[in-house]
Amino acid sequence: MPQSDRYDAIILGGGAAGLFCAAIAGQRGRRVLLLEKSDKVGKKILISGGGRCNFTNLGAGPANYLSANPHFAKSALARYTPHDFLDLVERYDIAWHEKTLGQLFCDGSAKQIVEMLLEECEKGSVEVRTGQEVGAVSRGEDGFSVVANGEALTASALVIATGGPSIPKMGATGFAYDLARQFGLKVVEPRPALVPLTLGGEDVLFRELSGVSSDVIASAGKATFREAALLTHKGLSGPAILQASSYWRHGDLLRIDFTPDAPRGWLVERKASTPRATMQQVLREILPERLADTLGGRLDLGGPLQGLSDKVLTAAEDRLRAWPFHPNGTEGFAKAEVTAGGISTAELSSQTMEARKVPGLFAIGEAVDVTGWLGGYNFQWAWASGHACGHAL
Repeated sequence: MPQSDRYDAIILGGGAAGLFCAAIAGQRGRRVLLLEKSDKVGKKILISGGGRCNFTNLGAGPANYLSANPHFAKSALARYTPHDFLDLVERYDIAWHEKTLGQLFCDGSAKQIVEMLLEECEKGSVEVRTGQEVGAVSRGEDGFSVVANGEALTASALVIATGGPSIPKMGATGFAYDLARQFGLKVVEPRPALVPLTLGGEDVLFRELSGVSSDVIASAGKATFREAALLTHKGLSGPAILQASSYWRHGDLLRIDFTPDAPRGWLVERKASTPRATMQQVLREILPERLADTLGGRLDLGGPLQGLSDKVLTAAEDRLRAWPFHPNGTEGFAKAEVTAGGISTAELSSQTMEARKVPGLFAIGEAVDVTGWLGGYNFQWAWASGHACGHAL
């Protein structure tokens, strides 16, 4: 094959990580080809943040990510920070605003982020092809061969940036894992993350409260998140639940503190100040009415507070502070915002994202076993891992 038909790098996947990596490598003088299966790039970017793209989080750091190796993300995150990406956004005059907890969104549309990334790719003369069906991928003495839409393409380096199987209606698949395994790389079992949880058994009663939302602290294992929880016709959702879901495993308990602002001993104090009040009446003051009635009913403490001992009231308070739920599953990859697990970080260099035992093969973004919290953290991992890889190509 003539040298002019050969690329320095072929990047599989035109999402956040793939586009950013391609732009950086292209601007460093590399001849880059990006292949995207869909009819357009950046589809997940376009739907994120309600169409306004929560493009990073000012507080993003290693503690905000799950991985079998919690140290792996440190290097890339340190070398490309939220402020670095914000500088790029501002160079393109994209107006933005900060929501709660450091989350940054476009004032306008997520399209601005995709257009910015495509312009960055153009600056690096990156060749972007959409509607590409990738067939056989192989590695020979002179690099990698990729068959896309029946055409054989070769490159010195190959970058896996095809994400995970979350949101299959967007075309997401487990292609990255199949390719990784083909080259002998281990894969940490993928599972839905940032996903609603389903309830059954005795908890099914709470599904009748569909649409009720409340500020809570949700805990799974040692992880705790204070945000809103939303009761649904299938179980539990809302930011606090989505965050906790990434740490929840089948068979585990999920605990919810329905009274995060109530001080210790508050029910005993209420008995002293308003002895004739009932549990339901007291709960209605701090919780949505339907939720207060359901929790009060489950506590089964009828009559006025004055008829209940301090010990009983303290026990009720403790239960409200750590109400146990037994989720029977999640709503799966179809409703998961991201995928936990993926290509094992033990197989990759944290400096370059290159596979240790397959020179020239790289993996970035959601395809890798690094999963961020809700709120812009996964985009920051896409930028940081794409940056690390782009500078190594």
